Amino acid sequence: MEKNNKSKVVEAQKKSNYSVITGETFDLNTKEGKEAKENMLAYLGEESVPYMIQVYPKDFESKDHILSYLDKYNEDKQEEDKIAYIDQANLMSSLSSNIMDAITIVLIAFSSISLIVSSIMIGIIMYISVLERTKEIGILRSLGARKKDIRRVFNSETFIIGVSSGLLGILVARLLLFPVNSVLQDLTDLENIAVLNPIHALILVTISVILTLIGGWIPAKIASKKDPVEALRTE
Repeated sequence: MEKNNKSKVVEAQKKSNYSVITGETFDLNTKEGKEAKENMLAYLGEESVPYMIQVYPKDFESKDHILSYLDKYNEDKQEEDKIAYIDQANLMSSLSSNIMDAITIVLIAFSSISLIVSSIMIGIIMYISVLERTKEIGILRSLGARKKDIRRVFNSETFIIGVSSGLLGILVARLLLFPVNSVLQDLTDLENIAVLNPIHALILVTISVILTLIGGWIPAKIASKKDPVEALRTE
């Protein structure tokens, strides 16, 4: 404390009517100006009684140990005797996490719109396929195929489309990781920001299959209800 009290920055602040840190001028003719200068001197270490201690742990594990120690110290203390602390690292992490969550929600919303549109397009394509293969459906029914067999034919086609499109999307995403990480590293000096978790990739393929099956379910049902006689007459 004695060393801080006699430091060069404190001596400079005592002789100045402005903040040596920010350059802000203190109006020493007013009470607020005098208090601002006193607060700045206290911040720089001129006061013999510290009003704040800043602790810089070497890692997050050490930080958790410090917080645990402070919480244990405060357990049996009166409110005025407790040590009030602010976990700056946790605060910054929470702010960053909230920002990332907001960005993620926006991206998910846009992705959901594209997925819905894709499902509708798959349904339209499968319906056109049903119309074009009406005679084929009639031949299958005349050979003894049941309604559920016809349904299975079109459902299997949509399943193959879902798996193929999902795997293709994962492959494209995997290939894009390299240029994306390279660009981000040049901009932020951070390595391997974009990653593709295998579990997430599996989930995405599953979602792709489910959406294509949903999109092709109505056309498959329409195909299964085709009258074999009417279908055979179709050219």
